[in-house]
Amino acid sequence: MATTDRQATTLALAHALSAAERGLAVIPLSRTKLPALRSPHRADPPPVLCRGECGGTGHGVYDASTDPSRIRELFAAAPWATGYGIACGLPPHHLIGIDLDTKSGTDSSAALRELALRHLFTIPETVVVLTPSGGRHLWLTGPPDAVVPNSASRLAPGIDIRGAGGYLVGPGSRTEHGVYGTAPGTAHLTPAPCPPSLLRLLLPPPRTHRSAPSSPDEHHGQGLVHFVLAAHEGQRNTRLFWAACRAYENGLGPALLASLIEAAVQTGLTEREARATVASAARMTGWRG
Repeated sequence: MATTDRQATTLALAHALSAAERGLAVIPLSRTKLPALRSPHRADPPPVLCRGECGGTGHGVYDASTDPSRIRELFAAAPWATGYGIACGLPPHHLIGIDLDTKSGTDSSAALRELALRHLFTIPETVVVLTPSGGRHLWLTGPPDAVVPNSASRLAPGIDIRGAGGYLVGPGSRTEHGVYGTAPGTAHLTPAPCPPSLLRLLLPPPRTHRSAPSSPDEHHGQGLVHFVLAAHEGQRNTRLFWAACRAYENGLGPALLASLIEAAVQTGLTEREARATVASAARMTGWRG
């Protein structure tokens, strides 16, 4: 390993340990911003529902820890890591990341300001992380009983949300595109509570109570399939993930699996991408079928 890589790994570990002292659970990341440890189940047929129950590492955000000894073990197992990810949705902070992207050619900051005006909320003073591409990550906290899902451009074009089951690239991480760092004057701040009006936009639509349909041919199951079929580019993964979560929560996951994947493929996803998204939804909802 090159000296510069060793230095980057050492710095990443130091930053990760510092974040853990603030109650933020972390995992090592590679230069591609992906979890540095490969899944022990990568050769298994999907969906794989293990979230670390097998006792091994390589489960992405489910490896995240605030224990210094555990963090050192994770980095020792991934000496090529040059960054670290901060798990969202975990106590004590229940972190929510607002990712204002610049790569889509849209003004995501202006879109957020427009949402704030329309829904009468103000983004509080909070931790802001600057990305190498010129984007920003706003760190907010949510209440313990609110499970904010991950999404891409659902709120507005160029605004991605990192919630439960997701992670943010931590400041001090070095990627193939550059280094992440905190914006001046925000490093000392504690993540601020998410404004209630914004939180309502981030949460999935409330479900009405109903008995679980007996087959995917009934209205609710078909509605989820049509919801996926109506996805446009940039919405496909998000819609599939949301629909799969609702299916698993209502006991329809196994019955609707093939229909949801087929619908997602029709919108332009590959079958591999669709199966991976459905597997993520199963993990998120704790499905043990």
